[in-house]
Amino acid sequence: MHSSRRAVLAAMAASALAGCARLGSDAGGGPSPSSAPRAATGTRTPGLVPQAAPVAAPAVTRAQVVARYGHLKPRTWGLDAPGVLHALPGTRRVIALTFDACGGPGGSGYDHSLIDFLRRREVPATLFLNSRWIDANLAAFRRVAREPLFEIANHGTRHRPLSVTGRSAYGIAGTRNAGEVYDEVARNQIKLARLLGVPPRFFRSGTAYCDDVAVRIVTDLGERFVGFSVNGDAGATFAPEQVRGAVTAAGPGSIVICHMNHPEAGTARGIAAAVPRLLASGYRFVRLSDELR
Repeated sequence: MHSSRRAVLAAMAASALAGCARLGSDAGGGPSPSSAPRAATGTRTPGLVPQAAPVAAPAVTRAQVVARYGHLKPRTWGLDAPGVLHALPGTRRVIALTFDACGGPGGSGYDHSLIDFLRRREVPATLFLNSRWIDANLAAFRRVAREPLFEIANHGTRHRPLSVTGRSAYGIAGTRNAGEVYDEVARNQIKLARLLGVPPRFFRSGTAYCDDVAVRIVTDLGERFVGFSVNGDAGATFAPEQVRGAVTAAGPGSIVICHMNHPEAGTARGIAAAVPRLLASGYRFVRLSDELR
């Protein structure tokens, strides 16, 4: 574990992930995964497509997940469940910046300054988008989804910690069983697949908390559960100087988590201060898919 990650996990707990707003009451995320259309024949071109475009159904059905995992009891709970990716492979001086957009009450803002800075400096990033944030920011979603600089990933349907027993994190109630884990992942997977033409490759739960059974369900759905090694903005509660300090402490292969849904926070200014320093130190920024084939 990177030393910077150890240093800020406590701050993350204290912050209660302000950038990931409280759980909303609506399920959101569109139709039931079990009713998703099958893939049309022919080759699809990656990129933004009309929402009604036919896409492949999830790799497994809800019923299959419940039958396979409904009786299992988890052995772990937290940020470090087996199967969660925390760092990029190898020792090269590359860093993956990832930004969560959590959605819901108080969490559907859009940090134009942050994204515009990344564009100007041509800094690639992976954007973990919640279904509710997409619904509230469809024009912004469409723009970033068209840009090769950014990669779109799955941040769930209702921004819930991923549990098969109802565990909560930071006051946010988790999914209660294997079926609800499926709903949280697959409904936004379907939404993103319809909008993008291809399903997302990576998933991060609300709060990033999960248990080991839930991670296995994510894997069965064809996505990779991504955590982090550097907490860059403590749920969008850090001041700019704190963000700069946390992000510049990143080491080779770090996965940095920050937030793009709180424009009032210090994230944009902190990232703008950290990126030039890291580039001057010989680091290169990558999307997750650039390093994870």
